[in-house]
Amino acid sequence: MSLDRRISLITLGVADVALATAFYERLGFRKSSASQDGVTFIQLKGTVLALFGREALAQDAGVENTPPGFSGVTLAHNVSSPTGVDAVIKFAVSCGATLVKKPEKVFWGGYSGYFADPDGHLWEVAHNPFFPMDEYGHIVLPD
Repeated sequence: MSLDRRISLITLGVADVALATAFYERLGFRKSSASQDGVTFIQLKGTVLALFGREALAQDAGVENTPPGFSGVTLAHNVSSPTGVDAVIKFAVSCGATLVKKPEKVFWGGYSGYFADPDGHLWEVAHNPFFPMDEYGHIVLPD
C-alpha cells in the first residue's frame, strides 16, 4: 500500500476561530456552509483550509498545546511574476497580515516574501521561474 499523493485538508490551529475567519475572508477566501461555530472550512483549489481552535486541535491530536512560535511549517502561494508577489504581500498586509520578510530576490533564483496571519502562521508568496504553473495556477513539476 502507498499513500495517494495529495493533501485533502490543511488545518490551522487558531486562537479565535471567528477572528481568523474574518481575516481569511478579507483575503478573499469564502467560508463554506459546512462550517460550524468551532471550525471554519474554506474550499481552495483541490484542498480545504480549516481554521480550528488551537487548544481543541492539540487535544484532538493528543499533544500538548505548546506556545505559538515557529513550527517549521509554512504555507506558500506562488504567482507568475515578481510584481505579483509585491501585490499579494501588499494586499495581505492591508487585510491585517503582518509583514515578516519584504519581497526580495532569493538565493534559489526566485523572488519571495513572507507574511503572517493573525495567529502567526507563515505564508510565503513566491515567484519561482523554475516551477511553471498551469492554467489553474497549480505548480507543474517535471517528472
